[in-house]
Amino acid sequence: MKVALAARSTAKLGGLASETGASVFACDATQGADVEKLFADVEAKFGAGRCCLQRELPHADVRRSRSAEVQKAITVSAFGGFLVAQQAARRMLHTGRARSCSPAHRQRKGLRAIRAVRDGQVRAARLAQALARELSPRGIHVAHVVIDGGIRSERRPPSPDKPDALLDPDAIAESYWHVLQQPRSAWSWRSSCVRGWRISSTSDQIRAQAKLTRQFRHPA
Repeated sequence: MKVALAARSTAKLGGLASETGASVFACDATQGADVEKLFADVEAKFGAGRCCLQRELPHADVRRSRSAEVQKAITVSAFGGFLVAQQAARRMLHTGRARSCSPAHRQRKGLRAIRAVRDGQVRAARLAQALARELSPRGIHVAHVVIDGGIRSERRPPSPDKPDALLDPDAIAESYWHVLQQPRSAWSWRSSCVRGWRISSTSDQIRAQAKLTRQFRHPA
């Protein structure tokens, strides 16, 4: 499988590109011209694509964010998702290679309902559902994948006493691969929810719930 990686800043993709042998492209997913050029460049280098994944999550705290930050969060999550899905669908339908799965990737933080980005995520989920209804009958699988939890990395290693408190990137990849392998008669558009183990006991759950309640009653 040939892989193309895209981001506004490609410098941060160097390590992943070296590990996977992927090609790197620059693209701002909120700009239609950028997205169209990205797909044209990838198609020119590799041919028609079979799978497209997108991950966009700008963080915005509604208590401290300015209106421009909230607007950016919604634009990246929802409008950017539409632009990417539009280009992917056009090419898959045009080439007749629409049997492949095209998941749309989103991350949702369930514990912080005050995040302004939540509105954008709701719109992204509704977009994925609408795309699934439109494109599934034509052979394109659209899936909205929810990743709820921190992801382990070199900068964020797991704790020795709670080794599974952070999501393993390889395990996330396995979950995505499962979505890609689903038979057409049982495609899911949002059933692949990846969640890390974070709380080890009932007492920990009670303390976490009490802390969350205090945060909502007495915001910083």
